[in-house]
Amino acid sequence: MGVFADMSGPDTGHEQLVFCQDKRTGLRAVIGIYSTVLGPALGGTRFYPYASEDDAVRDVLELSRAMAYKNAVAGLNLGGGKAVIWGDPQEVKTEALMRAYGRFVDSLNGRYYTACDVGTYVADMDVVARETRFVAGRSVDHGGAGDSSILTAWGVFQGMRAAAEHVWGTTSLAGRRIGVAGLGKVGKHLTAHLLDDGAAVVATDVDERALSWARATYPQVDLVDDSTTLSRSDIDVYAPCALGGALDDETVPAMRAKVVAGAANNQLAHPGVDKLLVDHGILYAPDYVVNAGGVVQVADEIDGFDFERAKRRVTRIFDTTQQVIRLAETEGVPPGAAAAWLAERRMAAGA
Repeated sequence: MGVFADMSGPDTGHEQLVFCQDKRTGLRAVIGIYSTVLGPALGGTRFYPYASEDDAVRDVLELSRAMAYKNAVAGLNLGGGKAVIWGDPQEVKTEALMRAYGRFVDSLNGRYYTACDVGTYVADMDVVARETRFVAGRSVDHGGAGDSSILTAWGVFQGMRAAAEHVWGTTSLAGRRIGVAGLGKVGKHLTAHLLDDGAAVVATDVDERALSWARATYPQVDLVDDSTTLSRSDIDVYAPCALGGALDDETVPAMRAKVVAGAANNQLAHPGVDKLLVDHGILYAPDYVVNAGGVVQVADEIDGFDFERAKRRVTRIFDTTQQVIRLAETEGVPPGAAAAWLAERRMAAGA
């Protein structure tokens, strides 16, 4: 299948797909712009060792579409985009490569604003900002908002509280057992919020460094071997906070949790999993609704960052999650479908 077919399939409608190569630095990147109807496309840069070029393109198409929906549901006057850099950041990431990438971002003349994602960090955005002003997620010392994972985790926590109220009649997670799959940038902060609220946390990560951090920082957290074991554990809430596709036809029927609310993008392996969760009595708080805190933060940075203002806006994810759950009940559709309807309605109206 050709690129235009990939961009125009039944689940896509992208405006632009940009392939970027710089032989001197080894940069291979793809920037996907799904929509600019509501404003410039905003989305992070993922640095990842994809198995193939097709995998990289598929990911950027899915992620940029998800960003458009996320920004729309979050009420931002921004469209959706995403970028992927193909390669192992531990091996090929250099200042020269990130600056070359920044020049490609700049060549789009503001149609796309980039920020951090898997494999990229605040320090990387400071480097990218040497070549373009169309970047957010920079350090405080360089005029930015700093680590967006802080407010991403806060937003996931708010979405989880809203789901808990619907299922158990209380916004408190005290006494609940929460499974956190992924103790990366967001998972670490989310764990802190959960423990502060009186919840018990069970967690896992593929990186031994993250597990060592958990043992040293929060010895009360129970650690399990892998995400499959975690998802089947005796937990009340499952929080996928690593890469996408965590919820599939095999995982969902084996789950004991009553709520899914996590930070990972594209948690559903395919759209039908949304209905599968309903059939198994599991309330799904759509990923791009509850994990929008980071994008709210970086959007705030574009016009001059104020942390308390941004946190107030992120706290509204509680209300948005409630709205999605109510709409799903009223219309008799899964929550993912309800969230998509809200996003599509706003994009169709162009306001």
